[in-house]
Amino acid sequence: MSTLVAASAANVLVWIVWVVAGFSCLASGVAVVSFSNPFYSALALIGNLGSLAILYLLLSAEFVAAAQVLVYAGAVMVMFLFVIAYVGPRMEAPWAGGPSWQTLGAVGAAGALLVEIVVVISLKAGDSLGTSAAVGASFGTPAWIGRIFVTDHLASFEITSIVLLVAAVGGVILGSHTRRRASETVAPNVVEQREPVGGAR
Repeated sequence: MSTLVAASAANVLVWIVWVVAGFSCLASGVAVVSFSNPFYSALALIGNLGSLAILYLLLSAEFVAAAQVLVYAGAVMVMFLFVIAYVGPRMEAPWAGGPSWQTLGAVGAAGALLVEIVVVISLKAGDSLGTSAAVGASFGTPAWIGRIFVTDHLASFEITSIVLLVAAVGGVILGSHTRRRASETVAPNVVEQREPVGGAR
């Protein structure tokens, strides 16, 4: 009897963590595309990646959850924050100017995902998804994931690295143009302030 009560309490706890992580993932995803300041968007993206890591843990994918935190929420987001700091974030407050079409689109996408989640839960409760696929003992291990990366998904893996490299180079180029434009706007103001002094003499 005590074993059954403990198993029921564990299932309830898993469902609570799943619901909290799911809604946190949706809320942070909406925040990523809604904030006007890119720094706040990057912080919301870190929260989104952390919520995804919790969902991976509930699926017994410990390696993917660790990679989600170490690689994406760690290394990749550090690069994003470096690019944002180099370019210079805009100094607007979050939700400035009222909701935009990005905000409405994000809310619509979140609503569609919520409907999809409800449908999947309904199908699971109705035992329509009760049949599980047969998986081997090596499924989800680092060796299995590494073999998949360098065989079946090698092209997508390399394309992702190229996209990240292009994003870093683009951030550096945008930062150099922003600083050059700022120096060009400051120089005429200095000249205009000095001209009346020369004319007075």
